[in-house]
Amino acid sequence: MALTTSTMLSLGTPLPDFQLPDVVSGKIISPETFRDKKALLVMFICRHCPYVVHVREELAKLGRDYIDRGVGIVAISSNDAAQYPDDAPDKLKEMAEQLGFVFPLCYDESQEVAKRFTAACTPDFFLFDQNRRLVYRGQLDDSRPGNNIPVTGKDLRAAIEAVLAGQPVSPDQKPSAGCNIKWKPGNEPDYA
Repeated sequence: MALTTSTMLSLGTPLPDFQLPDVVSGKIISPETFRDKKALLVMFICRHCPYVVHVREELAKLGRDYIDRGVGIVAISSNDAAQYPDDAPDKLKEMAEQLGFVFPLCYDESQEVAKRFTAACTPDFFLFDQNRRLVYRGQLDDSRPGNNIPVTGKDLRAAIEAVLAGQPVSPDQKPSAGCNIKWKPGNEPDYA
């Protein structure tokens, strides 16, 4: 498993547009879905990556903890399902249901949404404030498979709490790290 880190998209970047199907409900999810939310967290994840498997319970907990606090959350999988069938929409639906995700899990078949966000790894996190400007991109916390640091979500949670409190998010942000997004042959972005 090759370790890939976030591209660290510039803070202040406007929320990229997206319209993707939720693998559970079939509904099309877009930024408009979250128009009344104080913040929007976009997470690039997948089913098979050991780094996502390591934190998936915390991702489900994040959803439960923030659903009633004005935070919109959407998870997106952009992996090539032809080469990685565990990341196909039906398998993603199984994962979302097993973990009890209270947020949509969308499939980015064209991989264009991942490119708009410059998503590079799974997991990769992007937090936008009420004005839909990027205020946090980076890691969930310091835990990685095998390093014996507990999964707490402390870095991402601190950023979310700052946004909810109307406070600035610390610019001292560490990149997320995980498996690279599994690009379709010939579809790799310049930053990959």
